Amino acid sequence: SLSCRLYCEEEKDPKRRSCQTVLAEALDVVVRSFAPILPHLAEEVFQHLPYKKDSEGVFRTGWINASSGWKKPGIEEAIEGACAMRDSFLGSISGKNALEYEVIIVIEPGLLFELMEALQAEESSSVSQLNEIMMASQTTLLSELPKETPADANITKGTFLINLEGGDIREESSYKVIALPTVRAKCPRCRRYTSDSSSTPCPRCLKVIAGRGST
Repeated sequence: SLSCRLYCEEEKDPKRRSCQTVLAEALDVVVRSFAPILPHLAEEVFQHLPYKKDSEGVFRTGWINASSGWKKPGIEEAIEGACAMRDSFLGSISGKNALEYEVIIVIEPGLLFELMEALQAEESSSVSQLNEIMMASQTTLLSELPKETPADANITKGTFLINLEGGDIREESSYKVIALPTVRAKCPRCRRYTSDSSSTPCPRCLKVIAGRGST
């Protein structure tokens, strides 16, 4: 998921830029954390950061100062819930390549469904945050079971306890994860099974390639 954002998205795409921002913030925190015990290494790393020109150095710019903007209400629970569903999905395919599957997540309307919608606004997506966490080729988010489910589908059930506002908001929700072998071909560029032909890039990659050609 990380490599797909960095190497497959358009250079200035918000998904790619947000990934770079998170990596830069993580590196900043790690370097400042070990600076007191490994000062020379920390300073060397800090001086070679390509986005910090004319830096005063790690010891003259203060201690860790994470922005409050990183702590968004509900985002931790959303990620933990998605990871629980991913574990259910991966467990159902017994070590097989997750990219060879499409996933359908079924959650009854409620808080958990709303949290998942924050990670995927569309009903189906191959590029959403939710799909990146699931590690599948495509993820579909539904509030009820589809009318028809293929015979070769793997269906797992689970529950997730949401705990918000220090325990003031608690809600246990059930979910179903349906794993379906994908019928799409592997994209030769991003390696996801989202293409109509193994010799043709998928729609997302075609859009990125076309954008590069016009710049």
